[in-house]
Amino acid sequence: MLPIQDQPNLGPLLAAQLASEPQHERYFQRRFSDIDPTEAAFLEEIAGYITVVAGTDIGQFIKDYGWLCQMQVEEELYFRRNNRYRLTTLQQAIDDVYSNKEFMTRYMNGLLMTQLWWSNHTAVLRYYRDHYLPSVKQNARHLEIGPGHGLQVFLAAEQPRIAEAVTWDLSPASIALTEECLAKLKPRIHVQCILENMFAPKAATAFDSIVFSEVLEHMEKPGDALQLLSNLLTPDGRVFINMPINSAAPDHLFNTGTPEELFDYIGSHGLKVVETALYPATGNSLERARRKRLTINCVAICGKA
Repeated sequence: MLPIQDQPNLGPLLAAQLASEPQHERYFQRRFSDIDPTEAAFLEEIAGYITVVAGTDIGQFIKDYGWLCQMQVEEELYFRRNNRYRLTTLQQAIDDVYSNKEFMTRYMNGLLMTQLWWSNHTAVLRYYRDHYLPSVKQNARHLEIGPGHGLQVFLAAEQPRIAEAVTWDLSPASIALTEECLAKLKPRIHVQCILENMFAPKAATAFDSIVFSEVLEHMEKPGDALQLLSNLLTPDGRVFINMPINSAAPDHLFNTGTPEELFDYIGSHGLKVVETALYPATGNSLERARRKRLTINCVAICGKA
C-alpha cells in the first residue's frame, strides 16, 4: 500500500484514478512511494479542495486526466521529432483550444488533477502557497492572469495579506470554470473574474502581486508580456512566474532550452529576478531532466527592473 492510500480525500481519488488508468500504476508507485509527511498533508488538503470542486462529476475529472496524459504523449512525440512545439501563433491556440469550450473544460479538469499526480505541479503549488503568498505586502492588490482551473487564485483569496483579488483570462470557458471553482470553495474574499485580453486591458491599474503561472509558454510575444507585467506592477510589488520548459502541450508556443536561458530572458524584459526554484518532472532528478531535455517547472519571483 502506498503511504497516502489511507488518506480520506487523497486515497479515494488515487483509487479511482488507478481504476481508470491501471497502466499508470508503476508511475504512481514512483510518484508516492517516498513522500514525506508534510507533502502528504499538503496533498490531502489539495485533494479535499478538488473533491469539493469536482463534486459528483469527479469521474469525469478522472477521465479527463487520462485524456490529458494521452494528448501530452502525442505532443511530446512531435516535440522530440521536430525540436519545437506544434503551434507557432497565439491565434492558432485561440482557434484550436481557447475558443473550444468542451476542449478547454476537459483540459482544465485534467490539469486540476495534475496538482496531485505530477510532483512538479504539487511542488510549485506548495511553494506558491507557503512561500510566495505570505511574502506579499499587507493589504495587497492581487492579479492572476490565466487562472485556468481556479485553484491558485482561491489560495490567494485565502491569504490574509491580500485585500483584493482579480483574475483575467481571454477564454470564456476558463473564466466560467474559475467562477465555478470559487463558488464551491467559498474563499475568504470575493474574486473578480474578468474576461480580459492582457494586451488590451480596459482600465489601467497597478497591482502589488501578479501571478503568471504556466502562461508565459503560451505567448507568441513573451517579451511583450513580461514588459506588460512590469508596467502593471507597483514599485515594490512582486510577480510570481512559473513556466515549464521542454514541456509540449497543445497550446504551448514559447520555450527555452535551460532554466538559465529563461531567467535571463525574464531579466531582459522589464523585470528583475529575485528568487528562483526548479522542479523537474516526476521521478527525475534535476540533472537528468537537464540532460534529457525533460520538463522542468521554473519559478521566478520578480520585481521591477
